[in-house]
Amino acid sequence: MAGSITDSKDGPVQKHLLIFGVLVSVLIQEMFRFAYYRLLKKANEGLKVINPDETAPSMRLLAYVSGLGFGIMSGVFSFVNTLSNSLGPGTVGIHGDSPQFFLNSAFMTLVIMLLHMFWGIVFFDGCEKKKWYVLLVVLLTHLLVSALTFISPHYGINLVSAYMIMVFMGIWAFFVAGGSYRNLKLCLLCQDEDFLLFNQRSR
Repeated sequence: MAGSITDSKDGPVQKHLLIFGVLVSVLIQEMFRFAYYRLLKKANEGLKVINPDETAPSMRLLAYVSGLGFGIMSGVFSFVNTLSNSLGPGTVGIHGDSPQFFLNSAFMTLVIMLLHMFWGIVFFDGCEKKKWYVLLVVLLTHLLVSALTFISPHYGINLVSAYMIMVFMGIWAFFVAGGSYRNLKLCLLCQDEDFLLFNQRSR
């Protein structure tokens, strides 16, 4: 798109347009995440008024579902563009391009999908507890991961950095969602009574 707006030889202008586009895209995504939180919050309150006896879905569950939906949409749109590039007219790997482009794109798509799920959980928790700095952390890490995609030839650096951020956000989301070292240990050792009872009922 940047190439169609500017002359194909005007590299610096194209790069600045791409950076501006990524910045605007991340801001719009986080604004939609906040708007979606407000919508779900209002819907939950409305359900409680209409039917007080019915248990409304928890915001933690809605945060997980919302983040997963954001991640799937982001992954589909980003990888569809990559797959369309693979159809031609050129072939990645010729004239100095890295042959690892498609593999790197697949791993980056995976990390973005998981990050959106973790961001959703942490973001909703920050809104619920009115910890506005949490929203800023989500926004900044989202910008950072998006900026890492500009380090095109150095795939090792951007992948390792993105996965480190993913691990950090995953641990944060785990504890925010009510996880602890104790129940993680019980689950891994198959000693979680709730998990075992659920399996017995499902049989």
